Amino acid sequence: MNLSTATDSQRITRRHFFSECGYGVGKLALAGLLTDAFAKSTGPAGTHFAPRAKRVIHLFQAGAPSQLELFDSKPKLKQLEGSPLPPSVIGDQRYAFIQRNAAVLGPRFPFARHGQCGAELSDKLPHLAKVVDDISIIRSMHTDQFNHAPGQIFFSTGSAQPGRPCLGSWLSYGLGAETDNLPAFVVLSTGGGISGGSALWSAGFMPGKHAGVRFRNTGDPILNVSSPSGVDVRLQRESLDLIEALNRRRLEVENDPEIATRIENYEMAFRLQSSAPELMDLKSERPETLQLYGADPAKPSYARACLLARRMIERGVRCVNIYHSGWDAHSNVAGNITNNTRATDQASAALIQDLKQRGLLDETLVIWGGEFGRTPMVESNPTLNRSLGRDHHPQAFSLWMAGGGVKGGVTLGATDELGFHITERPVHIHDLQATFLHLLGLDHERLTFHHAGRDYRLTDVHGNVVQDILS
Repeated sequence: MNLSTATDSQRITRRHFFSECGYGVGKLALAGLLTDAFAKSTGPAGTHFAPRAKRVIHLFQAGAPSQLELFDSKPKLKQLEGSPLPPSVIGDQRYAFIQRNAAVLGPRFPFARHGQCGAELSDKLPHLAKVVDDISIIRSMHTDQFNHAPGQIFFSTGSAQPGRPCLGSWLSYGLGAETDNLPAFVVLSTGGGISGGSALWSAGFMPGKHAGVRFRNTGDPILNVSSPSGVDVRLQRESLDLIEALNRRRLEVENDPEIATRIENYEMAFRLQSSAPELMDLKSERPETLQLYGADPAKPSYARACLLARRMIERGVRCVNIYHSGWDAHSNVAGNITNNTRATDQASAALIQDLKQRGLLDETLVIWGGEFGRTPMVESNPTLNRSLGRDHHPQAFSLWMAGGGVKGGVTLGATDELGFHITERPVHIHDLQATFLHLLGLDHERLTFHHAGRDYRLTDVHGNVVQDILS
């Protein structure tokens, strides 16, 4: 599944076009056909086996939500609050901000069982509780990273170092696009800054066309898409045709995939001038739908982003990543959880309900979670004005998945009575990545990209599909 060059017949066809057909508006249809032919020659775009899902919505909770306040009930911590954990439990684990002898902090909120499956959830997730029979909760996640930027990059790319393609890029490369009017891979963000930055939606060493396209919350959806003052459609079209012709001539000489990406990006930008505004305009949504999400069409929010994600996958976007930052609860974990669940719980659950009502959940994989978990011990630092918080915890955390071939009403894995170590069915980030690809019909061991003398894959040399949650 490596990139290949165009065939001789395609080269002849393009040369004929340049020499005989001219570059005017009247040749746009033929130019489009040539673009399609070239695109088909430059990527694998195909499944290894029948997919369970066609697309992905990834609700990334950047900053690492506390599983102990949301998904993993630990009454024992309440009993031990104020006492240090035994050194035998902690071992040689390093922490970002606390000492190993830090005191235990009990859970801040009560838990209850919900749905026919009886899954335990915090009372801060009342909306998720209504759809708990449609989701699969994994309480035994673990990762190799204990700081935010490398943890987020590792989750997204399989490597802690920037420069590798992210999950959305692998999907774009492996499956191609479903529409010509919108990007295959779109990124939205809410909250503050994201530690991992643009490395989270980068195509890495793949051609740039596989990178995520970031849509903005205010103003033009995408920077530099609107036409400058005084430029009408005809002038813009003629200019683009000329630029395309020059780029294609150069492509024949250089055979550089980035030139092909440049051609495609110009055409995509032209189409986005009409498709993006329609996509982002929520006035066509029914009042009941807006109420379900808790979305105000005029105000940026996580709820609005979730509704836009549904509209995007309806229009053929392959992968939508929503990054909601602000979960880094080094102080006042109770307040942090309260604020963030108030912003995200209703809309996350509404997305499941909405997709299900529209018959889209079965073919759309939804993932919710952060880069790692939080410690059972308290973080308290008067110098930094921190108290009653939790530090980073890579050994055990929770997330949930729904739709696209995932069993509903499942709780997989368990941790010890302190929530420190996994005791049942550990799931590594590479296992989760392998499962993502599997559900979309891609074998993580066979989906490779040749770069710098070797074949790379999302899961590196690791990863096993988590069969336990597959329907």
